Amino acid sequence: MKIITNALIESFQRYLISEEKSSATLEKYSRDIKVFSTWLGGRELDKELVLHYKQYLTKKYSPASVNSMLSSINSFFTYTEWFDLKVKTLKMQRRLFCPSERELTKEEYKRLLEVARRKGNKRLYYIMQTICATGIRISELKFINTEAVRCGRATINCKGKWRVVIIPKALCDLLKGYSKEQHITNGCLFITKNSRPVDRSNIWVDMKKLCESAGVPESKVFPHNLRHLFARTYYSLQKDIVRLADILGHSSVNTTRIYTVESGEVHRQQIQRLGLVSVKV
Repeated sequence: MKIITNALIESFQRYLISEEKSSATLEKYSRDIKVFSTWLGGRELDKELVLHYKQYLTKKYSPASVNSMLSSINSFFTYTEWFDLKVKTLKMQRRLFCPSERELTKEEYKRLLEVARRKGNKRLYYIMQTICATGIRISELKFINTEAVRCGRATINCKGKWRVVIIPKALCDLLKGYSKEQHITNGCLFITKNSRPVDRSNIWVDMKKLCESAGVPESKVFPHNLRHLFARTYYSLQKDIVRLADILGHSSVNTTRIYTVESGEVHRQQIQRLGLVSVKV
């Protein structure tokens, strides 16, 4: 019988750990499988039921979110060797431009920084600059330590892949001042009151508190959008997507292309410049 049990989910989690999957991947896969299991309500699985769940997801979530959840479920089916239950993801055309309600501009970023500075939240002020000036993931902040700041580069391990990230001199100078002020002589720079590295939830909540004062919509304000701003800014200057993929730690430039899509306004201007509409009536 093909029934998802708590024991089977826990076994899958142990497998992911043994495969050295990142904590973020472990958390996401586990969450998606548990949501699927709750929806099933103890029913025995068959292909028709999985397809029904796919339809349910399609009505409730965006295509990208649906494919992400289906990927988790298919990985689970591969582990359990329930290959006949695997389903195809939704076919999607590559996005041509970034929705304006999600695109964080450089001006908005600077307003967020100014509000963080005025509110006296120095940790957040420097965290936002660190992510945006280097393009690192929020999960990679723990590699920004005193040694990295001293030598101007951080050695980062993400998903079993090592890469070196350059820290701009201006940022190094700022972070040296911050570490001295906070009496941090070694280890990670950005820590909680319990001396643990800050995590996504800490930063997410703090960033949302800046929105109203900065006049920036909440839909634009989340840590990963700073990484997107770095990517768009770098690409607009260098036009080197292969190099950018290396900097961001992407295995495929297809992933990097998601980060370099132009704004909706730029796309609109390009279409208008084609001059294919007659103004005569």
